[in-house]
Amino acid sequence: MKPYLRAQMERFTLRLAELEFLLSREDIMKDMAQFLVLSREHTDVAAVASRWTRYQARESDLNAAQEMLQDPDMAAMAQEEIDAASAEMTQLEGELQRMLLPKDPDDVRNAFVEIRAGTGGDESALFAGDLLRMYTRYCERRGWKVEIVSESPSELGGYKEVVIRIEGDQVYGALKFESGGHRVQRVPVTETQGRIHTSACTVAVLSEPDELEAIKINPADLRIDTYRASGAGGQHINKTDSAVRITHIPTGIVAECQDGRSQHSNKAQALKVLTARIHEKDRSERAAKDAAERKSLIGSGDRSDRIRTYNFPQGRLTDHRINLTLYKLLTIMEGDLDDVVQALQAYEAAEQLAALELSLNR
Repeated sequence: MKPYLRAQMERFTLRLAELEFLLSREDIMKDMAQFLVLSREHTDVAAVASRWTRYQARESDLNAAQEMLQDPDMAAMAQEEIDAASAEMTQLEGELQRMLLPKDPDDVRNAFVEIRAGTGGDESALFAGDLLRMYTRYCERRGWKVEIVSESPSELGGYKEVVIRIEGDQVYGALKFESGGHRVQRVPVTETQGRIHTSACTVAVLSEPDELEAIKINPADLRIDTYRASGAGGQHINKTDSAVRITHIPTGIVAECQDGRSQHSNKAQALKVLTARIHEKDRSERAAKDAAERKSLIGSGDRSDRIRTYNFPQGRLTDHRINLTLYKLLTIMEGDLDDVVQALQAYEAAEQLAALELSLNR
């Protein structure tokens, strides 16, 4: 094992003991926010420590097996143990390296997903509806809760724009690479001559900031407008000015919500979306500065980039950022996104690991 990694493991061992002491104190439950922070860190540190313990055990087995090689009667058995221990140690070292990579603090957060129809008219709006279904089904598989924040349905079905909030474990970490341009190639339902059309939608994934971050917005910087909601919802939603639109005057960022029945709930939800958009603006500006120093294929989340193509005649999905092609489009559209999400996460980890090793070798 590389010296820097072994030194890190010793630090994790000490930190685990420290966290276990802190969590055992009776007064820790009086500060629930701090308790949750420590508990989350304990889970991460314990996972690293368990693999380190296993690595040390296999390292001990390896050393013992190497001593057994001196005995001709035990040499064959010793060599088998050496091969097995070496293989497992290599695997464990790789896992430990990946676990030590810097984590995006936003990965654990809930997220807002915004889907907007782009070029392609009615077909683009229909595709926006298909993407909403795909993400909703994926969330169901993961046990996440989905709610529509705002929607603008199109006449033939689908959406001109739809915003959803997703609540669950590691939502943003799984979906953050979905931001960008999504292109579809297929024969639209409105096409009478069977020609394949190309249209597109844009997706933006925003992490939901902590509730405390919302108070950083100066109320004097907000313009709040109410209006009569449209769409489904019965008589109540159409007869009262319950829909809310909030504009952040310094940046011009706008968020609205009309899904709830009350003006109060819509205002609260719109403020959450607004805060997430402001947070994403700051995040994008930081990413742009980082990109000047280190180019990343999947880290920018630029919504104008074409990141993926959905080719229905060939049953093919291609993610252009990592040259991933899967011929299982229909199952993917039903929410089977695991292969795509895991490939993007693995690529990011590999890129971070390469950058870390480069910095250590300088």
